[in-house]
Amino acid sequence: MRDNLRQKIIAVCDKKIEAKGETVGLSFYAFFENKNNDPDLLMEAATWWIQTHQLDHFEKAAKIKSMVEAGL
Repeated sequence: MRDNLRQKIIAVCDKKIEAKGETVGLSFYAFFENKNNDPDLLMEAATWWIQTHQLDHFEKAAKIKSMVEAGL
């Protein structure tokens, strides 16, 4: 995973956890605006989320942050 995507995921997870608590869930779409202005990055996140780790549509932000920080 690209470093800029990794940093973006961690920042979004931190923001969501701060706003809504440790149990907040999110999908990989949370890391992107409603515009598809970087399809390669979107596909990279989707591939990591869906194909590589077979995660559910919504997962706990804390879980995703831990996975990304661990380099999974």
